[in-house]
Amino acid sequence: MDWKCQIESIGAKLPEKKISTIELVAKLNIPCIKKFGLLTGIKERKVCSAGEDSFSLATDAVNDCLSFSKYRAEDIDMIINCSITKYKGGLSHHFEPTFAALIKNAIGAKNAVTFDISNACAGMMTGVYLAENFIRQGMIKTCLIVSGEYISSISDHALRNIRTSLSKELSSLTLGDCGAAAILERSENNNGLIVSGFTTLSKYSGLCTARQNRKTPGGFMKAKAKKIHQAAISESIPIVHNALKKSGLSFNQISWLIPHQTSRSSIVSGANFYVEHFGQKPKQVLINLKDTGNTASTTHFLALYKYLNEKRFRDGDNIMLLCFASGLIIGVVIFKMNEIVCRYGNKN
Repeated sequence: MDWKCQIESIGAKLPEKKISTIELVAKLNIPCIKKFGLLTGIKERKVCSAGEDSFSLATDAVNDCLSFSKYRAEDIDMIINCSITKYKGGLSHHFEPTFAALIKNAIGAKNAVTFDISNACAGMMTGVYLAENFIRQGMIKTCLIVSGEYISSISDHALRNIRTSLSKELSSLTLGDCGAAAILERSENNNGLIVSGFTTLSKYSGLCTARQNRKTPGGFMKAKAKKIHQAAISESIPIVHNALKKSGLSFNQISWLIPHQTSRSSIVSGANFYVEHFGQKPKQVLINLKDTGNTASTTHFLALYKYLNEKRFRDGDNIMLLCFASGLIIGVVIFKMNEIVCRYGNKN
């Protein structure tokens, strides 16, 4: 039997501490960077404080996800951790045991098979792709995908190194911390995932690179932001076209286009490029970074979580998630919103 797959519940966790863009750029004493907030659309971002890290954000997001779910932890068949950062008890990268195994033990998911993946900012979208394949093949019924991104240390490193507005570390200042989780389940109805797929264009891999610092805790990133944006938008046209063809939908039948949340100007220019190419536009383009910044692999599910709680989605809406990640990785997931909308936005 060809099983179908749908998103059953979503959870998120944002740190309480926040840093405004004004506070951030004031540390740089570079006049033209004063307009950074206007350019990016980011007013502030949430950052971890003492006792918070990738692991705590991930486990808190999972517990929030379970609070909206009909499943209990012991009902989960598989856990996929998808985060870039794997920090627990500090800013040293954690390799073994896997984060997924640690999360399994923390929440009591005693029956779950676990593994970690790492695919830059496309992590959670890759998790969706893998979970869907396991579910469609009948190997599992439920899969939890999760990511905890304590990624603001990259911004801290950038502040020590940026000297001009042309710095390759400037885009590091957009980053904020967040945890997100989602449960995917086997389904027999058509309200679920329609298309999921990825393309990797390694010829652009040098445009954005990141790694752990060798001398100080945390990580750092260098990006040729303009070039990687241009490459991502132009190369994504045939990928989006093929995804729409597989789904049987036209671009103007997409209720919500949710791109990777990098900066407002990049999202707007990319959306305009699509409109010019397709001759159509989606009903809504979701921009959700004013108060959170770019939260790496969690951006799409944080956006879904926020708009579900704001009652912005409707049952039957066609949602397109579009991710761009270092590599260059371009991913598209199209799904039909389901009755999940009834379970969100009701908390006092």
